[in-house]
Amino acid sequence: MARTRYARSGDVDIAYQVIGESPHDIVLAFDWASHLETMMESPLREEFVLALARIGRVLVFDMRGIGMSSPVAGGIAPMETWGEDLVAVMEAVGSLRATVVAQGHAAQMALLTAAAHPDRVSSLVLINGFARLARAEDYPAGVPESAQGRILDGIEASWGTGELAYGVFPSAAESPGFVEWYARLERFGATPRVARARLASLFELDVRPVLPSVGVPTLVVVSRDDAYVRSDHGRYIAEHIAGARLLELDTADHFPPANAALFAAIEEQVTGSRSDAVSADRLLATVLFVDVVDSTMHLNELGDERWSHLLDRFEQTVRDVVMLSGGRIRKTTGDGVLSTFDGPARAVRCAQHVRDALRRSGLELRCGLHTGEITQRGDDVSGIAVHIAARVSESAAPGEVLVTRTVRDLIAGSGIGFEDRGEHELKGMPERWLLYAASG
Repeated sequence: MARTRYARSGDVDIAYQVIGESPHDIVLAFDWASHLETMMESPLREEFVLALARIGRVLVFDMRGIGMSSPVAGGIAPMETWGEDLVAVMEAVGSLRATVVAQGHAAQMALLTAAAHPDRVSSLVLINGFARLARAEDYPAGVPESAQGRILDGIEASWGTGELAYGVFPSAAESPGFVEWYARLERFGATPRVARARLASLFELDVRPVLPSVGVPTLVVVSRDDAYVRSDHGRYIAEHIAGARLLELDTADHFPPANAALFAAIEEQVTGSRSDAVSADRLLATVLFVDVVDSTMHLNELGDERWSHLLDRFEQTVRDVVMLSGGRIRKTTGDGVLSTFDGPARAVRCAQHVRDALRRSGLELRCGLHTGEITQRGDDVSGIAVHIAARVSESAAPGEVLVTRTVRDLIAGSGIGFEDRGEHELKGMPERWLLYAASG
């Protein structure tokens, strides 16, 4: 999606990316399992970041000692460096003031920064975060001491396998390839010993004393059934920051999926207003057209009944894969299907999966994709992005997943390869369009 860069903070390098363009800046930091470039391989993370980028310019970074940023001794970064690192990323891109969106452990960093640098932080969004992780007599929400050793042993033993995904992302863990992606994220983010040391350090940290000093508007988001970080952690934060708002989501995911309520609240936090009425009808989406090659020839060779059965299989296969990929079927035309997705990488992988599955049934497909603004009325969609995707599909060779440059650029670094197919004229579209075939 974006090029990884480095900001110098003291004697370490902090890896960051800049996504989107807007007068509003958003600094985004994930939990302690993070790796900038692996992160965007997941449709869940990709969807979240792209949705944020429709609200503001997103500066996303790996915390010190994690992922692509400089390692630190034992994987544990001193608390006093957290705010320095965040501000260093802002200064590297000329950002004077920003909303900080922080998930999990990164919420502690965000709270400290807001208290220490109120001139740099305009507002906070804390997602399933905590001020303290360990239980105390005056903090029953925390993890009891009797369970901490068992949790640490389990983290070290399973790190790099993706097993943790079942507890952290229960709604997505059964999706094809999700656990494998999370395993890569763990391996690229830290070693097992560093992961253990990092979590062990969290049991020692307590930033509750800074809560009364946080004077910026704060939105606290909790997943009601999060088994990893209980929602009481977030409620405590909201109760101890003056004027903080609490948003409860009906999910068990530690990293909640992007949904309308969440992003309407974030948009209001960033801009001071919300555009629910506009976003309900007009939104950014990736449009996928899939159609069968040589339909007339198949009909003549197979006859009406056999061809009808094959088309039924085609449509059902597309429906199943689109649903598993988090997309939405918008229209069917017998030998073609139009669907939309919130994330372009998810759409490309869906197209490849559908193509491969139906090739085994004797059907070749053409797939075309474009990302742009669409207008939706009920289940139907319209807009220039829909027309472009249709024309791209018409330009695709049999078995090809063809995308516009917009799609290719949005998912750079996702692990999906592309082959240059040169410039094309798209019927009814101005200028010539650079198109690329997704490889694999």
